[in-house]
Amino acid sequence: MTGSEVSPSFRLAYVPGVTPNKWVRIWSERLPEVPLTLVAASAAEASGLLRDGGVDAGLVRLPVDRTVLSAIPLYTETTVVVVPKDHVVAAVDEVSVEDLADDIVLHPLDDVLDWERPPGRPANERPATTADAVELVAAGVGLLVVPQSLARSHHRKDLTYRPVTDAPESQVALSWPEDATTDLVEDLIGIVRGRTVNSTRGRKQASAQPARDRPDTGGARRKPAAGKTAGKSTGRSTGKSPRGGSGGPKGSKRGRPRRRS
Repeated sequence: MTGSEVSPSFRLAYVPGVTPNKWVRIWSERLPEVPLTLVAASAAEASGLLRDGGVDAGLVRLPVDRTVLSAIPLYTETTVVVVPKDHVVAAVDEVSVEDLADDIVLHPLDDVLDWERPPGRPANERPATTADAVELVAAGVGLLVVPQSLARSHHRKDLTYRPVTDAPESQVALSWPEDATTDLVEDLIGIVRGRTVNSTRGRKQASAQPARDRPDTGGARRKPAAGKTAGKSTGRSTGKSPRGGSGGPKGSKRGRPRRRS
C-alpha cells in the first residue's frame, strides 16, 4: 500500500562499506521534522530487517528477494584484492583473477561477492568475518578480495589494495518492503537519486493536474517583430495585407488614382 501518513521517525539500515552521511544530511535539511535513525546491519541481516519491518528502508547489497522487496540500484563498486605492502601485487596497477592462482585467497563467511569459484588456493578454514580476514592478510596468511569500500573501511598502514579486473562486482541499492512504499520512502528515493527540492514527488503531482485547474502561465502569443509579416519569416514581404490587399494603408483602392477630367 502507499501510505500518506507521516511517521514520527524513519529507520534506515545500512550495510558495511556504505556511507549514507550525504543522504542523511540532505534528509535533515528537507525533512527536519522527521528524525532519521541509522541502523547498522550486516549484509546478511539487512534483508531480514526489511522483511520483518525492523527498518523502513535499507542501503543494501544486491541481490535481494524481489518477491517482497523493491530495490533501486545506486552504484557498482570496484572489486579489489587486499595484500601486504611488500607483496608482489603491490608493485602493479591491477591484476586478474588468474594472477592470484598461486596465492591463498581468504573467503570469509560474510563475503558479498557472487563467486562461481573463488580465486586462488583456499585456506584451511574460512574466516568468520571480513574483519577477521583482514587480520589474517596482515599476518601473511593469505590475500582477500572484496569491494573497494570494504578495503577502505578496514584500512591498515601495512596493507594496500589493487583492482581485480575480471572479478564479480557488488551493487549497492536502496531497498524497502514492496507493500510499504510510503511517502517518506518516496522522499528518500528522490534524495538518493539526486532530485532537487523543486523536483519532489509533490510537485510532480501538482504538474499532473488537468490544464483547466492550473494557472495560465503561458502568456500571450509572441507578436511578429516590426517589419516582418505574420506569414513566413523569410525576410521578404508577401506583398499582401491580412485582408488580401496590397499592403498599403487600410481602406486604400487598388490600381493608379484616376486623373481628373
